[in-house]
Amino acid sequence: MSGASPLIAFLDASVLYPAQLRNFLMHLARRDLLQARWSTHVHNEWIEALLRNRPDLTATQLYRTRRLMNEHIDDALVNGYEHIIGRLSLPDANDRHVLAAAIHCGAGVIVTVNLRDFPADVLARHGVEALHPDGFIRGLLNEGPDNVVAAFRAQQATLKNPPLSMDQLLALFERYGLVETVSELRRLMGS
Repeated sequence: MSGASPLIAFLDASVLYPAQLRNFLMHLARRDLLQARWSTHVHNEWIEALLRNRPDLTATQLYRTRRLMNEHIDDALVNGYEHIIGRLSLPDANDRHVLAAAIHCGAGVIVTVNLRDFPADVLARHGVEALHPDGFIRGLLNEGPDNVVAAFRAQQATLKNPPLSMDQLLALFERYGLVETVSELRRLMGS
């Protein structure tokens, strides 16, 4: 990535739903390790799922998070892709909006937990690949380990309510399925 613009990555709702994974991706984007993209449709999906599953959260809190994401990550909100949706075919038709938005914004990758919903052969026709967040972040670690570690440390330092130690945050990332990422972060940080 050195010398070139960072990869445009369209973030699926499945990676924005877990708060600390979303937070980590935002820290990585703020350090220009990726050009994060999402759509209003994706925002609505992760917010609706959280409101359904987490009665302790309010719509006001989550709308504030959405607003801050849109304000702090330049050009992240993708619009005008709807005309592409009808031309696409995926195992779950409800995921076509993700691929359409990724195509429209020139994303090289869709970061998603739901890889089976985005078959490689279909995405390849559009110059897009789907990556699990573990593989995606592991790739960022390969390109710029110091920057990824700095983003992780910055995230951990901001966690106040509740505070999480580095080990607690790494354990949470393991529960999110970021096994290789955590292993490499532990190695790089000597923990």
